[in-house]
Amino acid sequence: MSNALQALIFDVDGTLADTERNGHRPAFNKAFAAAGLDWVWSVELYGELLKVTGGKERIRRYLQAHRPDFKVSGDVDAFITRLHLAKNRIYADMVAAGDVPLRPGVKRLLLEARAAGVRLAIATTTSMENVTALLEHCIGPEAQSWFEVIGAGDMVPAKKPAPDIYYYTLEALRLRSEQCLALEDSGNGLRSALVAKVPTLVTVSDYTMQDDFSGAAVVLDHLGEPELPARVLAGDLGGATYVDVDALRAVHARAVR
Repeated sequence: MSNALQALIFDVDGTLADTERNGHRPAFNKAFAAAGLDWVWSVELYGELLKVTGGKERIRRYLQAHRPDFKVSGDVDAFITRLHLAKNRIYADMVAAGDVPLRPGVKRLLLEARAAGVRLAIATTTSMENVTALLEHCIGPEAQSWFEVIGAGDMVPAKKPAPDIYYYTLEALRLRSEQCLALEDSGNGLRSALVAKVPTLVTVSDYTMQDDFSGAAVVLDHLGEPELPARVLAGDLGGATYVDVDALRAVHARAVR
């Protein structure tokens, strides 16, 4: 059976858009303020919290590591869930206002992949609501339909770096890992894909530049555009100056050889 590239599996936060520093982080802070909390997640603190995947999980880590003195009135899980839902509503408003643009090359590559018959999927730890908001407002109301499978949020028991979301997505696509290429931005995302044996291209983001990307097929600063060349940080892009479908097929072929 052929191992030719059949599908691209995209992470969302940091990969489709650089959402963390200027999207999720200020949305968390606004949600905290609206709830009457004096919590402020600085750029540096949020970078530390990003070592934990999942927004609810980051709130829990913050409580444990930075605010052990804080006493929740009532059920802790319900408190965290309410905060996270409020944050997601604020984030969706920010995306709708155009405050969270796509990264270079993302929309072009998605259009090229569709035209070339390459299937598209998403494997992310962010919530379905956040995925939907980003696709709708940054690409268009039809963009969600471009993706055959959207594996998101709490659909699986364990979040990245566990491979669960990739196993879920591969099963839904009915493809083998060797027939896919993942696009990630973080060490946690890369480890998730590699445990599932999906070859992976990485585009680093603000918070992930120092992550360990051992095992990635290629590491870039971004996908690039014809007028905005991508910089290769590790691996081989085969002489291409930006990522198009031909470049991805070549990266994938080298990775599964």
